[in-house]
Amino acid sequence: MFQLFLRSRAQGYLRSLTGEREFKARSAERDAETDHGRIEAVVRALDEALRSAEAEQAGLTRRVDDVLARAAVTFGNGNDEYLTREKLDSDHLDLFEKEISNGQRRLRELAVSISHFKFLKTALNSRFPDHKPHATAN
Repeated sequence: MFQLFLRSRAQGYLRSLTGEREFKARSAERDAETDHGRIEAVVRALDEALRSAEAEQAGLTRRVDDVLARAAVTFGNGNDEYLTREKLDSDHLDLFEKEISNGQRRLRELAVSISHFKFLKTALNSRFPDHKPHATAN
């Protein structure tokens, strides 16, 4: 019996010298809190990406609509307008066409990205149905 006591004290002493600690598992509450924090980080990142993409889409839609309106004014409404159009107006129309094309391309890309973000959010909610977001103060 005395030998077991001595061995235990010797192991404890050696552990203290090497900096080793006894193994202890965390509590279930702390594990749940850690898991919740990880899920919450993903939810926040998805929400921010979705908000950012939707804001970009709204702003770009307004700008593309504005360019379309300016192009319509520059283009005119006559059947033979292109025959008598000044070079400067033609150059403006070419610029408008390029801006409109780039804007519409980006709008299509944003629509796809937004649908992907919404899908990921739905998938996340289906995989973690018990997750309730922390209340945030605004």
